[in-house]
Amino acid sequence: MALDLNHKSILVTGGTGSFGKQFVRTVFEQFPQVKRLVVFSRDELKQYEMSQEFSPAKYPAIRYFIGDVRDPQRLHRACEGIDIVIHAAALKQVPAAEYNPMECIKTNIFGAENVINAALDCGVKDVVALSTDKAAAPINLYGATKLCSDKLFVAANNMKGARDLRFSVVRYGNVIGSRGSVVPFFLQERHKGVLPITHPDMTRFNISLEEGVDLVLYALEHAWGGEIFVPKIPSYKITEVARAIGPECEQRIVGIRPGEKLHEAMITETDALSTVELDRYYVILPSMPTWDVEKFIKEFNGQRVPLGFYYDSANNEEWLDAEQIREEIRLHVDADFTV
Repeated sequence: MALDLNHKSILVTGGTGSFGKQFVRTVFEQFPQVKRLVVFSRDELKQYEMSQEFSPAKYPAIRYFIGDVRDPQRLHRACEGIDIVIHAAALKQVPAAEYNPMECIKTNIFGAENVINAALDCGVKDVVALSTDKAAAPINLYGATKLCSDKLFVAANNMKGARDLRFSVVRYGNVIGSRGSVVPFFLQERHKGVLPITHPDMTRFNISLEEGVDLVLYALEHAWGGEIFVPKIPSYKITEVARAIGPECEQRIVGIRPGEKLHEAMITETDALSTVELDRYYVILPSMPTWDVEKFIKEFNGQRVPLGFYYDSANNEEWLDAEQIREEIRLHVDADFTV
C-alpha cells in the first residue's frame, strides 16, 4: 500500500531547520489533507520566520510548538495525538560540539532517548530519525553522539512490546546548500579571489534536501523497524566545488580542521555484514531484528552486499564534476547562479 499521510498527525523536531522546512513543504504539496503538522523547535524567531511561508491562516493543519528535545515533559505534551515523529533536531556543528561536549550529548543522545520515550508513551505509530555520514566510524564528538542516537532508535524496537510502532533511521551525506556547508561558504568567499581548501584530495557525498525528504518518506512507507536506510548518492571532490563556484579563484590549502575526515563513510566494513542492497538504497539491518531477515530481503528483492564491502565518498561509482555541481547549485541553492 502506498504511503498516505492524509488525515495523519505528524511532529517534526528541529522543524525550522533546512530539512524541516522542506519536509513541511513536501507534505503540504503531496498530502494536502494532513490532519496536523507540528513544528517543534527552540527558536521563536525561526518559527516566526517560517510562519511567514507556512502561516496557520493558509495551512490550518500547521502548529508551532516552542520546546527542546532535552525537555521530556514538553516533548511528551507535543506528542499527544501524534501518529508520526520525524526527529531532525540536533546540535551538528563539529567545532562547537568539540568545545561544548556535554551540550551536544544532552541534545543528540539524551534528546533521542526523550523522543523514544514520548513515542512509546503517546501511541505514536512511526518514528524516523535523521542520522549523518559522520556517525559511521566517527572521529568527532558530533559523529559519536549521532552513532549513539542511531543505536538508541534501532534498539527502541526491542522494547515497544505489543505496540504498533516502528523506529527507523535514515543516514545521508552533506546536503547541498545547507547552512554552514561548503557551497554557501564558497559562494560568499569567491569575490575575494581565494577559496580555502582543507585538503586537495578531500571528498564528500552530495544529496539535495528533496532527496533527503524522499528517503524519509521511503522509510515511513517501508520500514519494518530497526533499519538504517542509506541512499546511493554521488560524491564530489572539494576542489571540484571550488572550480564550479570560483573557476578563476586561487585554491589555497589551509589544512584539515580538528574532527574532520578526508573522506566521509556511510557504511563501514563491519556494517556491511548486516547490509542489504536494494535498487535505490542500502539498508543496514538491526543486529537483533524482531522480524525475519530473509523474508525482508525477499520482500524488497534485495541482496546482501559482499564481504569486505564499504561505502565512503572516495569509494563511489558516481561523481559530480564542476559543471554538474553548478547545475546542482542552480537547482537547489540559487537559480540565478552564474560564473
